[in-house]
Amino acid sequence: MRKIYFKFYQETYKSSPIDRKQKELIAIAASLGFNCEGCLDGHLRKALKYGATREEISEAISIAMGVAAASVVDQTDHAAERLQLKHFD
Repeated sequence: MRKIYFKFYQETYKSSPIDRKQKELIAIAASLGFNCEGCLDGHLRKALKYGATREEISEAISIAMGVAAASVVDQTDHAAERLQLKHFD
């Protein structure tokens, strides 16, 4: 299974309209979203290697935080509706 994963992983990093720096910024956000600490460490290093600034990395992290927070808000809306609560208005 590991071999299949690494083959897939290599395919995602082939040349494409999205440059490597942008792919690493996306990977940082995904690593945060999927709680993969080892992934995060590797993608932070690679992002810097491919020219990402600390500010760009910070923005990618902020975007990931915003999406994560939105998912919690979405779920609280569903919970409030199920419980017929209005305290989120």
